[in-house]
Amino acid sequence: MRVPETAGSIRPGGRTARTREAVLAAVRETLGEPDAELTIPAVAQRAGVHPTTVYRRWRTIESLLLEVVVGDVRTSSPVPASGDLRADLTEYVGRLLTSLSGPHALGMLRALLAATRASTDPHDVMAIVQPRVDDFRAMLEAAGVTGVSGMQLVELVIAPAYLWAQLGAPLDPEHDTARLVDAVLAVVRATPAPDAADRTPEP
Repeated sequence: MRVPETAGSIRPGGRTARTREAVLAAVRETLGEPDAELTIPAVAQRAGVHPTTVYRRWRTIESLLLEVVVGDVRTSSPVPASGDLRADLTEYVGRLLTSLSGPHALGMLRALLAATRASTDPHDVMAIVQPRVDDFRAMLEAAGVTGVSGMQLVELVIAPAYLWAQLGAPLDPEHDTARLVDAVLAVVRATPAPDAADRTPEP
């Protein structure tokens, strides 16, 4: 799938919720077609809107793609925060690995990587990571864990899961969920909680 960089108008758009959902749905449909070209004009045509309408809100195809990916990931893989860290991790990791072994996962990952490489805005990358950092922080706080950060959970759980999926060998939910969870809990047990005076908030 080709994801060329495209610049557009930076004027704020007065978009309706219906039009926004039509555009996001068009992106999802395009990602499901490996040979389809992902460009703003093509997405606009599929959504039944004028390309200028899309440019006004998202400016580039990269920003549009990132909004779709971030929103879909948070919706399909919510992070629980019940206070039972093992149970929460097991639920989340199992769901994550299942989604990454789905038929459209590899196409989505490749498109996402292409978009982040093409983007010149460093905030685009953090737009993907920060929501999960916040979710993991809430999970850890609910379990009373202070020695491990939300970013560390991203590195321990999401990074290896996405790496193996990108390599075409996604981790097996049935066999690898417990292994990843045990690895995280081993880090939690080995990491002492910081003194109150030394604690600094995560970014």
